[in-house]
Amino acid sequence: MASKTNPFTFLQQVRAETSKVTWPSRRETMISTAMVLVMVIFAALFFFAADQLIGWLISLVLNISI
Repeated sequence: MASKTNPFTFLQQVRAETSKVTWPSRRETMISTAMVLVMVIFAALFFFAADQLIGWLISLVLNISI
């Protein structure tokens, strides 16, 4: 069973650990955000094209007009 920590001590420990974190700069954050948005757009276009292709192939095989 873990021993209980004093809330004040806990907050001191949290503050000490937070100060050890290397936070990204504003520029790094903007670049990462832009990269994520570009990858999301590419993924959306890929899955849209794949869905259209699969739908077309299924309609061709089953001879169903959509």
